[in-house]
Amino acid sequence: MAGASDPQLANRILLGLVIGAVAGAVTLLVGAASPAVLEGARWVATHVFDPLGQVFLRLLFFVVMPLVFASLAAGVAQLGDLARLGPLSARTFTLFFLNMSIACMLGLVMMNTLQPGSVIDADTKSRLISEYGSASGKLIEKQAAQPDMTFATIVDMFMPRNLVGAIAGHDRAVLGEVLPLILFAILVGAAAIQMGGRRREQLQSGLELIGELMTGIVRFALRLAPYAVPAMIYSVVVKVGWDILVALGLFVVGCLVVMVLHLFGTMSVWLRFLSRYRPVDFWRRIRPVLLTAFSTSSSSATLPAALASARDDLGIRPTTAGFVLPLGTTMNMAGTALYEGCVVLFVAQVFGIHLDFGQQLTLLLLAVLGAVAAAGIPGGSLPIIAGLLITFGIPPEGIGIILGADRLLDMTRTMVNVGADMVTTAVVDSLEHGRAAGGPAA
Repeated sequence: MAGASDPQLANRILLGLVIGAVAGAVTLLVGAASPAVLEGARWVATHVFDPLGQVFLRLLFFVVMPLVFASLAAGVAQLGDLARLGPLSARTFTLFFLNMSIACMLGLVMMNTLQPGSVIDADTKSRLISEYGSASGKLIEKQAAQPDMTFATIVDMFMPRNLVGAIAGHDRAVLGEVLPLILFAILVGAAAIQMGGRRREQLQSGLELIGELMTGIVRFALRLAPYAVPAMIYSVVVKVGWDILVALGLFVVGCLVVMVLHLFGTMSVWLRFLSRYRPVDFWRRIRPVLLTAFSTSSSSATLPAALASARDDLGIRPTTAGFVLPLGTTMNMAGTALYEGCVVLFVAQVFGIHLDFGQQLTLLLLAVLGAVAAAGIPGGSLPIIAGLLITFGIPPEGIGIILGADRLLDMTRTMVNVGADMVTTAVVDSLEHGRAAGGPAA
């Protein structure tokens, strides 16, 4: 994840996860011998810990709509400066989209194959649905009656008659709310490009200011995370039982495996066939960059090292590296797109909600767009994930299940983001100037 990292805060959140999980496990053990203790713990979880978790989560929910709109609209508006770069910009953005799409697709395939959320039994899923909200229950009841995915229904999903009503409405359809907002943001950004000159710059500056304000609210929320995470984890463990810990462990392992597979598998294929670099030597040359990304959990903090390595270790032209890498730091978020898709499917599986092929295809596209729109701070993708959960009728409170385990996944997906940026830069430079031209052949 991009953004300035706070290792102390991240470690406190991870410690909170351990404390909450251990306390919940101890309560389950004691409750097996004394049911009254377990009932009392569940009462405390419902009336004390859950409200604390809701304060944290709803601070994130506050910023979903304005953050998605401002980030996407500003991102599209800034492309006006890039249009004149022609083939370079076209290759760069095509590779960005392919990289994030492939990563997210691999994540969805893994989740459908491993299905970590399915280890929870049907009775527990029913209890979760009643505990965390009615939206998922309504979705399950209505899924069989959903209309076929026709051109007319697609138009209705993306272009409702009342944009404000669709965004603010309380009737959560299978696909809705966030989709029209995304389209509107893209249209606003495209219109800004047409304005040109100072007026476009003023609008872009205003959108970026909104994004910064929303990011500030996310920071407020993250200050509560070390307290909210153990509360939420303890609550879900005492209510659900051991199954949730097993499911969470499978989810974390599955995500780590598929992230590593994309970075050293997919990206090695790109290096082999689209660039002048040999994969093994390429990874050896940029190892310090990957370690920096992994240890800082910050794409932005790693950018200076990435630029120096691209120029000095890989022999990439400064003009190419100076164009692709800064853009990649904010837009080419393969690890984030993969993670967003996995989280949505995992929480859906935990709540017993089935997303069909068409819905997962839509999820892939939205996860890619959401990765671009994610704020550049630790935890910046959480509001985007919340918006995706709402879009598919999944209780957004389900974020609390995975939040404590996010530290290791954050470090890994940042390494994937940065590694993919380096590969994309190498491929663009090779295609732009010829695979055999210039620089050290890795």
